[in-house]
Amino acid sequence: MGSATSELPSRHTPLSDAAETGLKIVIVGGFGVGKTTLVHSVSEIRPLTTEEVMTQAGIGVDEPGEGTTKTTTTVAFDFGRISLNERMVLYLFGAPGQERFWFLWDRLFSGTLGAVVLVDTRRMDDSWYAIDRLEHHQTPFVVAVNRFEDDENRYSLDEIRQALALPEHVPLIDCDARSRHSGKDVLITLVDHLYALAMAREKTP
Repeated sequence: MGSATSELPSRHTPLSDAAETGLKIVIVGGFGVGKTTLVHSVSEIRPLTTEEVMTQAGIGVDEPGEGTTKTTTTVAFDFGRISLNERMVLYLFGAPGQERFWFLWDRLFSGTLGAVVLVDTRRMDDSWYAIDRLEHHQTPFVVAVNRFEDDENRYSLDEIRQALALPEHVPLIDCDARSRHSGKDVLITLVDHLYALAMAREKTP
């Protein structure tokens, strides 16, 4: 992975122009799937985070799921930045995964060029809302499967695509949210997807 063209699509503005001021990318997914970790691992600046320690009040409301040691939760969004090349800067917004904060998502999607849906195969159902909202907003996205060390049921990408009912044109890849290299590959995949969509639109009469 490494093409990340400097001329990308935009709904209203040529991406080559948008790239001069940066491209807004949103990272969405279920609670505890690794969105904050991904932003932190790839950001070239100190990320802005709105994580708070989980308390007793969150029991039964914010459930991180089995097999996790998660003790904090994002209550607004995470923000980071990464330069893919000399011209292209991505501004990353990690959305909160708890259902009670989903009302923030539509606002975060405003002005978004594309999105990454981060998936935990142990809780696949948590991905449905993210995919639904992105499709509603007609926001292009890719799906990245965050492979955890304790993922005993290692489903194949084909099985995951079928479970999520993802169309073939939506990129689906494995990743490790803790790895900068892996996270950057996810973002490059998204950028290349956006470019391919832009080229397809230009060829359409």
